[in-house]
Amino acid sequence: MAFSDPQTITIAGTAIPAARVFTGTRKGEFKSGDGRTRLELDPKSGKRVSAVARLYQTKTTADPLVGSVNVEVGDMVSLSINRPATGYTDAEILDQVTGFLAWLTAGTNANLKKLISGEN
Repeated sequence: MAFSDPQTITIAGTAIPAARVFTGTRKGEFKSGDGRTRLELDPKSGKRVSAVARLYQTKTTADPLVGSVNVEVGDMVSLSINRPATGYTDAEILDQVTGFLAWLTAGTNANLKKLISGEN
């Protein structure tokens, strides 16, 4: 089963539609029209079952060393789930991920802000 095409990601209040650009036996990829936003979905199974969602973005910004020159920079955000092939139900994993995301975003993203700023 595959994710529908297109997928839309909303960042800072802006909806970014991303069309499917790759369908493999184990991986799907979606990309925005300008190519600056890319979503990869990569589920795998074997002795362990994993699922990874990655969001890549690129932008042009001023070079910190040469202010009159612009450079291309990029980042990536991911969610990775890794579990044994047996022993956990999908519902148990869903509860765990939901709890984890709630912890990160509680109190107007307090723990997420700490993580981004480098706290441990």
